[in-house]
Amino acid sequence: MDSPNRLLGNRVTTQSGSFDIEADIRWVGSDLLVCISGGEKPHIGAVAAAHPRPSLKDPAVMSATSSVICYTAHKEDELARHAAEKLAAALNTRVVVTAGIHWDNLSEAGIRQVVKNSLNLVALILDRLKYT
Repeated sequence: MDSPNRLLGNRVTTQSGSFDIEADIRWVGSDLLVCISGGEKPHIGAVAAAHPRPSLKDPAVMSATSSVICYTAHKEDELARHAAEKLAAALNTRVVVTAGIHWDNLSEAGIRQVVKNSLNLVALILDRLKYT
């Protein structure tokens, strides 16, 4: 990133119409901090920290390594890991993602929509960072 301080704080939200989630984005020096939340009871359920590195398969491709902390009985670890690794590799910078979303009695279809929204949210974050 040419000027990591150009985006001091920003929010993106999915617009699917159901089970939408949001991300608050903030540069901390040259590192990126992302807080993903949504649902009836937003919280912090998991934290992922990712560091960019060359891919083990193809050193010409950027990848990322991550560490995740997930609180007991929370299921946001995969969401946080995916977001942190994707953003770290795409932006070639260290990334910390917190994630906490909750809807009571979420159906299987609802879970699928949340997963779809979380993938879309990462794309929205990357788009936002490209144009700010």
